[in-house]
Amino acid sequence: MTDKPNLLPERLALLADLNAAQYLTDGLLSGKEDAPAIALNKTTDPLPYDGESRAELGPVRALVEDAMYKFREDRPTAADGWLAPRLHAALRLTRREAADRRFWNYLALGVAPDYVVWRHLSEPKKKREESSGSPKVAAARFRGPAYTQAFSRLWWAAELYRDGPDYGPVVTACSNQEMLNTALRMDVIEHRPTAQAMVLLIRRGTVTSTREANAMAAAINASAATLMYDVVAPDADRDGGPLREWIEAAESAPAVPRRDLPIGPYEEKTPERSVDVLVDHFAELFAEAPVRGRTDAEEETGGEL
Repeated sequence: MTDKPNLLPERLALLADLNAAQYLTDGLLSGKEDAPAIALNKTTDPLPYDGESRAELGPVRALVEDAMYKFREDRPTAADGWLAPRLHAALRLTRREAADRRFWNYLALGVAPDYVVWRHLSEPKKKREESSGSPKVAAARFRGPAYTQAFSRLWWAAELYRDGPDYGPVVTACSNQEMLNTALRMDVIEHRPTAQAMVLLIRRGTVTSTREANAMAAAINASAATLMYDVVAPDADRDGGPLREWIEAAESAPAVPRRDLPIGPYEEKTPERSVDVLVDHFAELFAEAPVRGRTDAEEETGGEL
């Protein structure tokens, strides 16, 4: 299995897409080879904030190792809800910084390729093995869009599902893989009341399975074409001050806690009234949404039997 890089510099870095592509060999994607750490680090560029403590590589690597150890007996998907808020709190990025794919390329290939393989190596299936050989990690988990790349998807899940400083909703969202695989692709998820309403439906048990979450997301996205959620459920005005202060505080911040959830930027929380309005609306949409595998009787009662 792919191992920890044999060279870990002190600082995080940027790795361009073209440079990253050359390291995505069949051996690495199948977990049979290690990433060529020495050669890879010769092709990186420094971070714009290289002199700041949030550019340190060690804390990120330690988090990844703790995640793999903590969930060594579980399905790797169980690690998402634990790692997402802690990764977000450790990196303390702005959205503009997080939009740079080069950063995530380096995290996946230069810092933790072993984690990417551990988390995303496809499960062996007899038919698949017979037709296409051994299981592999999709290349997009190392170098791909924000909603697919192994670490970027966790950071954006934490960013979009947190409620101000509260990462609790992130844990709930990450407990259902469709909130990562499907909902993160939707533009409406950037509207905080929408994101919090979806999380609340999961927390209440209205939506339970991945199929139901997929159906809910599809219905909400389709409804957004005719109903402007930001009008019927306005969000609080966003102030960039708390985020700047939170990033600056990284210089003196302690290590990210392992047992308790970290605390995010002290931004104003999502207005409860807006969330309540959308919860009611989304529950009605979900009750009428087709869910694959749900019986006709369940469809007629909204899944309640």
